[in-house]
Amino acid sequence: MAGPLKAGSRRDGAATARSAAPSRDATHGRQAAPAGQDLTPADLLQMYRTMVLSRALDERVYQLNRGGKAAIFGSAQGHEAAQVGCIRATDPARDHYLIYYRQLTAMLALGTTPLEMLLAFLAREGEPMSQARQFPLHGAHPRVDLFSFSNVVATQVPQAVGVALADKMRRSNAVTVVFFGDGAASQGDTHEGMNFAGVHKLPVVFFCENNRFAISVPLRKQMAIENVSARAAGYGFPGVTVDGTDMIAVYEAVKEAVARARAGKGPALVEAMVYRLLPHTTDDDHTRYLSKEELEHMRREGDPLPKTARMLRERGLLTGSDEASVLAEARRTVNEATEKAEAAPFPPAGEMFK
Repeated sequence: MAGPLKAGSRRDGAATARSAAPSRDATHGRQAAPAGQDLTPADLLQMYRTMVLSRALDERVYQLNRGGKAAIFGSAQGHEAAQVGCIRATDPARDHYLIYYRQLTAMLALGTTPLEMLLAFLAREGEPMSQARQFPLHGAHPRVDLFSFSNVVATQVPQAVGVALADKMRRSNAVTVVFFGDGAASQGDTHEGMNFAGVHKLPVVFFCENNRFAISVPLRKQMAIENVSARAAGYGFPGVTVDGTDMIAVYEAVKEAVARARAGKGPALVEAMVYRLLPHTTDDDHTRYLSKEELEHMRREGDPLPKTARMLRERGLLTGSDEASVLAEARRTVNEATEKAEAAPFPPAGEMFK
């Protein structure tokens, strides 16, 4: 196992801008012991199924958008392992989650269904988060502990800190997890939230999904440091960078951060290095700022699904037929949800303000 989280530390398993290395002891450079030993085969397979389901749903929403049926969408392709690893390291029965617009996999892992999300994207009656009155996926879910989020970048960070402060005042043992991207890391809200959390040692985990681009602005033009996690030292708490395409590496880092927060030791920053495999949103064209070679590299090195399947095969947990079966089941689930969502009526116009 890697050593404990330290301010500004980096696990060598973290993906660099051009490559991803195997997990090693961050202090001594030795090959680390097998990670994720507390994850059962059933856990690993369920995490993989969630990733595959997320990809199938993601592809369907993109198709619906291109067909003029669904609203603007920020794809999670490339972020699946980071999100499923993070959620698995928490306790949905007591913890809180503040997300942003690229969280399809996290929402599935927390219990939101494909039908519920498709109802949102198609603005149909029965959508549980806002009754189809807001931007897709906005609103508070009545069954899943997801707070309503905004498309205004980074607003969820100080809000999460407020939730964590409330829990500390109530002497609750809940931990708040807030998700954001590298673009949000450049916003003042993030600085203010992290600084306040550090001063008051609040039970919050800052989870940065660093896909290296704030829409079209590359990381090197956003900040003069290599990793967002280095900023944690300035706020007085640990920061670590991990390979966001490795769900087990993410799980281990977040598990340690959650345990620290639950023990009353304050916040931590986990930075998961990922690749955004599709444009920023369905309204973006990433070929205007990424070369053909860069896109090919991202798809080759940054897709967590084949990497996870390969890991499961090496562990003897997945065969070729199993892999095909998981994909078929995911597509069947998404097809059924699509049929139900498209058959649902639009909310009556007269109820718009109720």
